Amino acid sequence: MTASRISGKDIATDVRAKVAAEVAGLPFKPCLAVILVGEDPASQVYVRNKVKQTEEAGMVSRHHRLPATATQEEVETLIAGLNADEDVDGILLQLPLPDGLDPDAAIERIDPAKDVDGLTEVSAGRLSLGKPGLRSCTPSGCVILAKRALGDDLSGKHVVVIGRSILVGKPAALLFLAENCTVTIAHSRTKDLPAVCREADILVPAVGRPQMVKGDWIKPGATVIDVGINRIDAPEKGEGKTRLVGDADFDSCAEVAGHITPVPGGVGPMTIACLLVNTLQAACARRGLPVPVIG
Repeated sequence: MTASRISGKDIATDVRAKVAAEVAGLPFKPCLAVILVGEDPASQVYVRNKVKQTEEAGMVSRHHRLPATATQEEVETLIAGLNADEDVDGILLQLPLPDGLDPDAAIERIDPAKDVDGLTEVSAGRLSLGKPGLRSCTPSGCVILAKRALGDDLSGKHVVVIGRSILVGKPAALLFLAENCTVTIAHSRTKDLPAVCREADILVPAVGRPQMVKGDWIKPGATVIDVGINRIDAPEKGEGKTRLVGDADFDSCAEVAGHITPVPGGVGPMTIACLLVNTLQAACARRGLPVPVIG
């Protein structure tokens, strides 16, 4: 068996096109404000991509940069100003923040109606209660990828999420639960983790351990949605070269799985696509307009 590759790149392109079509029909342009503190190289790349794709979707992008020496008060004052700005529909605080700053405290300053990353306590609470609200982008992307592979009805599928982080693991479990799946959250203390994984119809590794999940952890025909993105040495490319891999050992897992996401090009592109969906939804909700559902 050779697994069918789930192209997050292609699916994200489709999602962004649907967002752009919805935006084109609005009498206003939704606005996303992105805050970048410091000079982290990876964060700078992410922010550039977010700004570019936001504008390509027909929305307004505001990019706010603060130096690495910015204080907690300066970050939170900027957030307060964006909360009060009626033209701003979504606020995204790019993580990680420089040492000495408290990301949790800063995130809690974001107006939940503009929390397009779905990270505030209000957003998390609404998710856990099954109430409408803005959902975390990466877990939302995982659900969309699973649906594109298996169909819109995931009812009864057994989902095993490896990882219990507030960024991916827990919200992913709740989102799949909302799709009527049976969900198991596994983690570092789980006994006989490979056996638990072999029970999964949909396996979602999200732990940040390169190539941890092996092919013999996979139930034949299962779907693997690999959230991990890890940089490892690649001596075959030359001295000092590296490459990106997921939490799943792609080659061995692809021999057993029915569907699998690659790394890169799987879950990653879906994160920004879902950010744009959230910005559109926030903009409509704030104005009392029907909230479009895009998946």
